[in-house]
Amino acid sequence: MGLLDNIPNIWKRAYVLLCLWYALNFGVSTILQYEFETPHAFIFWNALYLFEALCVLIIAIFLYARFLFQFSIYVQVVGHILGTTVYFFLMGSLSYYLQDYVEGYVYFDHWKEHLLGLLKWEGVDFHNQYVISLAVFYIIQYFYNVQKKEQEKSELTLKNREMQLSLLKSQINPHFLFNTLNSINTLVGSSKEQARKVITQLSDIFRYALDSHGDQMVKLLHEIDFIDSYMRIQQVRFGERLRFVKNVDFTCLSVAIPPMILQPLVENSVKYGIAPKDEGGTIVLTVKRTEEGTIFFEVKDDGLGSKAKKVMDSYTGSGVGLSNTDQRLRSIFGPGSGLRIRSNENGYSVSFFIPTEVNVPSTRTHLINEELNKAV
Repeated sequence: MGLLDNIPNIWKRAYVLLCLWYALNFGVSTILQYEFETPHAFIFWNALYLFEALCVLIIAIFLYARFLFQFSIYVQVVGHILGTTVYFFLMGSLSYYLQDYVEGYVYFDHWKEHLLGLLKWEGVDFHNQYVISLAVFYIIQYFYNVQKKEQEKSELTLKNREMQLSLLKSQINPHFLFNTLNSINTLVGSSKEQARKVITQLSDIFRYALDSHGDQMVKLLHEIDFIDSYMRIQQVRFGERLRFVKNVDFTCLSVAIPPMILQPLVENSVKYGIAPKDEGGTIVLTVKRTEEGTIFFEVKDDGLGSKAKKVMDSYTGSGVGLSNTDQRLRSIFGPGSGLRIRSNENGYSVSFFIPTEVNVPSTRTHLINEELNKAV
């Protein structure tokens, strides 16, 4: 059973169908021969023996064709010409034994005469049996190879995507942790109560970052909690210069998104939009459903905007977080979900869309929305 289990089902089905086809073929031809030529019962036994031999030789043909398949097309052609010849002699000799040898025609000349007689008509059937079995093998092998290549291509694409996402996240997470540690550097020597709160928030950030390994999705609710912890630490550093407002449709809180997908956008606004601006500014996070059935995300600030380019040029590695986020979104949700960046003198905006099958109106229960979207 172990050997049979290793054989693909398509070959098993092909073998059974071929045997059934030849069983029908032998049955019809034998009945016609019995009715119109030789009304003797022994021809049914002869047909049965030939059919059994054919079923065994079909397996041999498949194995032989599989062996030749590894060589060039020229070797295969020569090999199958030889195979057709050998098959004809085997089946012809068995036919000679069943029809002539048992009747007393036991000499070489009788065998040769029988085979020469098969070349006129019956032998064509023997050649056809080999050719048909061979054709079935090559047809199945062709589609099997196509399917195998497609499967290998899909597996390679999946592995490539997993490696790409793993690389992108490995670039994002250390970048975030490094900047967070710099943000809390100003807390050294602060009050115990304030330090205790920041430590708690930082532990939440670390826990979320460590749990975000792999490509599993998270609920938007958890991502926003993570952003809240990050922004509270940043607000300790910048004080009243940094304000954070959320406009989040409560019906989107259960939407699945990639972990840490919003953090680089918020960090970009803090670092390049608000921090260099003397009077600071406000960062607004918006999440809402669209009429097209997608979820709209936007991180917008009223910082330096288009003037921030000179500031960004002074930092090494600027734009890596946004580039990685854009690639992650495109890899998971398709090219239509890439980042859309807009800037002017009044601020900077980064947005993207993700598809969703849920289509819940975002206008209901406005009072609950107002409560959820209060500023931090």
